[in-house]
Amino acid sequence: MRNDPNAVMLFAAGFGTRMRSLTADRPKPLVTVGGRALIDHTLDLVRSSEIATVVANLHYLPEKLLAHLEGSGVQTLVETPDILETGGGLRNALPLLGDGPVFTANTDAIWRGPNPFSVLKDAWDPDQMDALLICVPRDRVLGHKGQGDFVIGPDGRLSRGPGHVYGGIQIIKTNGLHDFDEPAFSLNLLWNKMAENKRLFGLPYDGEWCDVGSPEGIPLAETLLEPRHV
Repeated sequence: MRNDPNAVMLFAAGFGTRMRSLTADRPKPLVTVGGRALIDHTLDLVRSSEIATVVANLHYLPEKLLAHLEGSGVQTLVETPDILETGGGLRNALPLLGDGPVFTANTDAIWRGPNPFSVLKDAWDPDQMDALLICVPRDRVLGHKGQGDFVIGPDGRLSRGPGHVYGGIQIIKTNGLHDFDEPAFSLNLLWNKMAENKRLFGLPYDGEWCDVGSPEGIPLAETLLEPRHV
């Protein structure tokens, strides 16, 4: 089993209900920000990090994403008849992703700053970590109303609580996925087990991040795409 991640799972199966009418005829990863589909912004980061294997799970209006991703090198899995959630979806994709640790990424955020995939890879320590999550300090977050998901301890270990928002990108070992009997389940359940074993870690992000989960997030995200004037 390899210890360094070289595959990424893009979560692209959700219904995007918070996007309201914008997802009536398209899946959320195809909502445009700055004239480009959300999933393409994420793919730019993936390609800059030279990750060899890219897999996306699809469920809602999958034919639209299949057409968009044709020729991109992204391997796709359509979850049918039911959506498998993040844990079940990742487990379903393991035959394509391989048996080592992998990146996972949500496809509904815009980043300005260091490439989150690269900074995670540089900080990854498989001897200590079962997962390493990129976490954004609350004052660097746009478009997200919550007070945060995690507290990062002095040693980098995570506990639940306000302070840092999970940015939707991580490195995670996948062997624990087989401990769950349900076909559909959240990765939160696996994180809880890792936290109990003191092997869930977080990395604070030194940049800005925008959650594009609702229409209100689109203009905020587009401000991050504007050139900076020094």
